[in-house]
Amino acid sequence: MSEFILRPWRPDDAADIAAAADDTEIAQFLRNRFPSPYTLSDAEWFIGDCIAHEGCRRLDRTIEVGGAAAGGISVTLGSDIYDRSAELGYWLARKHWGRGIVTSAVRQICAEAFSSFDIVRIYAEPFECNRASRRVLEKAGFTFEGTLRSSVHKNGRILSSCVYSILRGEAVRA
Repeated sequence: MSEFILRPWRPDDAADIAAAADDTEIAQFLRNRFPSPYTLSDAEWFIGDCIAHEGCRRLDRTIEVGGAAAGGISVTLGSDIYDRSAELGYWLARKHWGRGIVTSAVRQICAEAFSSFDIVRIYAEPFECNRASRRVLEKAGFTFEGTLRSSVHKNGRILSSCVYSILRGEAVRA
């Protein structure tokens, strides 16, 4: 596994993130609110939002590799009847894929979320066709709960997504 640091976002991360995130191979597996193309202005807005809302029902971290911001990971608390659950999301620059970074980052942020918030469950919903992300979750200790058939509309296609979760007490620190 490669060395990395999970840390809060800083305004000076914008140029690194804009360069890393402007990749259709990344955007194809993320929600539509992750723009493609991804500009410096998009990065500045995103980082500002993360800084402004840090600790307010969510944790947002950059994944720093080799001294540069190379991706992002977050845990966002649910509301109403889902207020004891939280959703995990992440992405990493393509040049760092396949090195175990995201699996370790998932373990770290889940441990932090369970210690910071009164939650019992963290879940993720990768697209069914995103085998790499599904494998990350499995290696990080998440349990596959099922497939949501034809649940996602992305780039003009209807896709299925999968639900994975980890419960308090199951999370393992990287």
